[in-house]
Amino acid sequence: MTAEVMKRLFTVKQYHRMIETGILQEGDRVELIRGEIVEMAAIGTRHAAGVRRLNRLFYDKFGQQVLISPQNPVEVDEYSEPEPDIAVLRPRADFYVSAHPTPNDVFLLVEVSDSTIRYDRSVKIPLYAEDNITEAWIVDVNAELVEVYRQPSASGYQSLQTYRRGQSIELLAFPNVSITIDEILG
Repeated sequence: MTAEVMKRLFTVKQYHRMIETGILQEGDRVELIRGEIVEMAAIGTRHAAGVRRLNRLFYDKFGQQVLISPQNPVEVDEYSEPEPDIAVLRPRADFYVSAHPTPNDVFLLVEVSDSTIRYDRSVKIPLYAEDNITEAWIVDVNAELVEVYRQPSASGYQSLQTYRRGQSIELLAFPNVSITIDEILG
């Protein structure tokens, strides 16, 4: 008879307690994904530049209509609190001081991928779909394209469109604001 190995999964609440008690430090490059504490990849210069470019671009395009939250937690469910590269959120007067944003607060989550494309596609994007994030993008800096995921369901996003240089895109929440892929990629 073989014994099955069981994993101990942590809730977001337990994860926060680990931070409060010093088991995890505020600056640790980790996130909670499906109950597991996962180390995040180091941030290279192309990745960092991509995040900064999107931060500026979204601010220029949407101004006070949104709150742009770069590399901050979003509590997507009881066992997951990822830190997407960019979260485009509904504005709130308290800037989410009382609690991290949840799926209802999110217009768009963006992952900028240089070395993490497989992980983003196989783990992060399915997680966002399961938790009903309306729209998610992967900005693939190596292939110079943007993957746009829409129509979330428990089995994943039902729509995937790929955009390349010379094309433009509109967020579902802001269909009258066009963003070119060239603006996104720089």
